[in-house]
Amino acid sequence: MMSGYVGILVSDPWLQNQFTQVELRSLKSHFTSMRRESGRLTVGDLASRMSSLKVVGENLTEEERASLIQNYHDNLDDDVDFEFFLRVYLKLNGHASARTGGSAAKNSSAFLKAATTTLLHTISESEKASYVAHINNYLSEDDFLKRYLPLDPSTNDLFEIVKDGVLLCKLINVAVPGTIDERAINTKRVLNPWERNENHTLCLNSAKAIGCTVVNIGTQDFIEGRRHLVLGVISQIIKIQLLADLNLKKTPQLVELVDDSQDVEELMSLPPEKILLRWMNFQLKKSEYRKIVTNFSTDVKDAEAYAHLLNVLAPEHSKPSALAAKDPFERAKLVLAHADRMGCKRYLTAKDIVEGSPNLNLAFVAHIFQHRNGLSSQTKQISFLETLPDDSQISREERAFRFWLNSQGNSAYINNVFEDLVPCRWVLLETLDKISPGIVNWKIANKPPIKMPFRKVENCNQVVKIGKQLKFSLVNIAGNDIVQGNKKLILAYLWQLLRCNILQLLRNLRFHSHGKEITDVDILEWANTKVSNSGSQSRMDSFKDKSLSDGIFFLELLSAVQPRVVNWSLVTKGVTDEEKKMNASYIISIARKLGCSIFLLPEDITEVNQKMILTLTASIMYWFLKQPVEERPSGISDSEASSQLETISNSTLDDSSSESSIDENRHL
Repeated sequence: MMSGYVGILVSDPWLQNQFTQVELRSLKSHFTSMRRESGRLTVGDLASRMSSLKVVGENLTEEERASLIQNYHDNLDDDVDFEFFLRVYLKLNGHASARTGGSAAKNSSAFLKAATTTLLHTISESEKASYVAHINNYLSEDDFLKRYLPLDPSTNDLFEIVKDGVLLCKLINVAVPGTIDERAINTKRVLNPWERNENHTLCLNSAKAIGCTVVNIGTQDFIEGRRHLVLGVISQIIKIQLLADLNLKKTPQLVELVDDSQDVEELMSLPPEKILLRWMNFQLKKSEYRKIVTNFSTDVKDAEAYAHLLNVLAPEHSKPSALAAKDPFERAKLVLAHADRMGCKRYLTAKDIVEGSPNLNLAFVAHIFQHRNGLSSQTKQISFLETLPDDSQISREERAFRFWLNSQGNSAYINNVFEDLVPCRWVLLETLDKISPGIVNWKIANKPPIKMPFRKVENCNQVVKIGKQLKFSLVNIAGNDIVQGNKKLILAYLWQLLRCNILQLLRNLRFHSHGKEITDVDILEWANTKVSNSGSQSRMDSFKDKSLSDGIFFLELLSAVQPRVVNWSLVTKGVTDEEKKMNASYIISIARKLGCSIFLLPEDITEVNQKMILTLTASIMYWFLKQPVEERPSGISDSEASSQLETISNSTLDDSSSESSIDENRHL
């Protein structure tokens, strides 16, 4: 039977019958990746972006795919949802299979199911070569990795070196420095299976914490070197690195792209890919190029936009031949020569440009932006930024809740919970349905795109109504507050949603509550009991206990649940601010290394953010309770664990697996 997750994404029974669950999940992952490339997926984008689907991409040219798609749906600017994508895939796959002599069964699924088991297993050699060059460039001086680098892009060395997990952890830190405390990485020449698994667990949980989508990817995929999944994660990590400067905090000169303070706020809400496109079009207006670039694929494959862009940014290196060239391939080669004269890093080839590779073209434009963005450093408009409120706490919480929502495998990727309101309303309903299956009335839910204002309010009204059913505190919160983007009220709702998820996971994991709800106090008492039973005198009085800022209590808690995980020689006394931050960073990485999916920052520990402290404690508790009894430290039995949890629910532990309908792979 289809899971609730898939059922939400595919409501059409006929479509459900065309695919297995595995096929639907694979196609859903690919669809989400395609849409993330530019923040939007239109009918006109499908021909180029479906090239990586095995049967469709190998047996139909892009022109053939475009013709078939246009015959099926003639408005190329319409947004594509998952069900439309599936229908297009079925149509194209039918033509491709017929061409290759596949069985032309009356039921289209007959040939589909033979093909889709490997539909995502093709990889782009150009992308692999590009990523290898990036890794060689940024990690060649790493003390541990330099003995293995440079990698040869023509071999499978990349897929071998990722098997111990070190390279991916290091690459995450290149993308977002400080994400992983490198003291937590297992770095030996030869790692045992346990140590490799720890590194991959640390990598996956850290990847989620910087915004990567790693749904349906596990540690075994890395250990086995599954190429399409490895490249997919590497692609996301590198993309996050290349787009890191595309925000007003890192590059305040971007304010030059807008005219007033209202536009500044709109710019701040855009995903980095959209900002990069806006920057590119801003610079192209200074040239004779009159088209608007809307993607990094079909709109740049003739290389004309690149030729004009580089002439604007680096006229001293320009040559007339680039604009005069008639052949797109020749023009692309001249563009890359211009970039080389500028000293701009680039890992793509002229072939990648004319084929419209979206990932590599985006990376190329991002490299150009990093090297020479052409924006004024003296712009008066930067004064706008001084009038904007410094909501660092709100920003941190929005980040944590956004990454948590994105980790749930929902149908849309959220770039900003305050601004991505149309998809976010739907994502809230999806998340609510996962936390409490069946609670959402999908018959009255309105799926994006939603054009009628009152339809938007209807979804939000249901979100609020369900929150009240789940006993959220929603005083003075109405559906329209979500529509209007009321930041504090949205954060209040998201916090209660996350907390509800935590309590549901704990209640349904290994014991029956006998009608008693798990509370924050129960989590607090469990943590204190664990630390006390380990022989320590440490204790936290509440989740806002200021003594927690030194991190010692959490290090002792982690050591209590898994003694081997903490290297006490690396722990500081936690007296100075720097020592506290070092301990906090170590705590987060150790917890992720164990298997805790957490989204807090070191500052949340050192400043004792009550909400984030609760999620950290509950995540450690959840990890411990789901471990088999024989793998617990000191052979703690179920009866002993039950005694420790007596204050939680007056329940007895159950050796059987959880009866919860919540997927245990959905972490906190």
